[in-house]
This record gives sequence, C-alpha cells and structure tokens, in this order.
Amino acid sequence: QVRLVESGGGLVQPGGSLRLSCAAPEDRLDGYSIGWFRQAPGKERKGVSCITSSRYTHYAETVKGRFTVSGDTAKGTIYLQMNNLKPEDTAVYYCAADLFCSLQPDNWGAWGQGTQVTVSS
Repeated sequence: QVRLVESGGGLVQPGGSLRLSCAAPEDRLDGYSIGWFRQAPGKERKGVSCITSSRYTHYAETVKGRFTVSGDTAKGTIYLQMNNLKPEDTAVYYCAADLFCSLQPDNWGAWGQGTQVTVSS
C-alpha cells in the first residue's frame, strides 16, 4: 500500500495562505489520483479537492476559488495551495491515494497521517 506524508500545516491568520504538500517517499504515484480531505474536531472527514494523473481537478464548493491543487503524480508530490483562509478551514488535513478522483472519503484506500491547519487571529 502507498505510504503518504503530508507537510506544510501550521497556524495562520484569517486571510492568510498556506501550501500543503503530499509526498510518497517510498512509492510511485504514476496513475494514481490524489485527494485532499479535512477533519475538524468532532466532525466527519470531508473531501476538499482531488487531482487525477491526467491533472483533472475537482473541488468542494466551500473551497472553490480559494484552494488550488497542483502537481504531477508521476513526480510523486502534490500540493494544495490555500489562500484567503478562514477560521472554518481549521482542521487536520489529509491526503489520500487511489485510482479515481472523488470527494468521498470512503472511496480512498491509502492515507497520510495528517497535518494540522489552524486559522486564528
């Protein structure tokens, strides 16, 4: 199973930006789709965005226009650029790998350990 590692989380003020990275240090991601998900305390994990190996992208309505997923799965690293962050974006952010792009967490087989994003003044 693919091992994924997220990085780039942290504390940022409202309106600020962060860039998260998702890498597979020991595996190849050729042909995989990568999804980004987040889970706030006491809430269900929800899909944020995903990108396919052909660079098709998909976004949740709550982040459209603010978040951008990019990268090349063949090169092993995918990014999530998050701009104009809001307090409600606070959550643990996870990346996941599987064959298809979907915002449904149940559809994904391999997950990273997560990185905390906190948006607060």
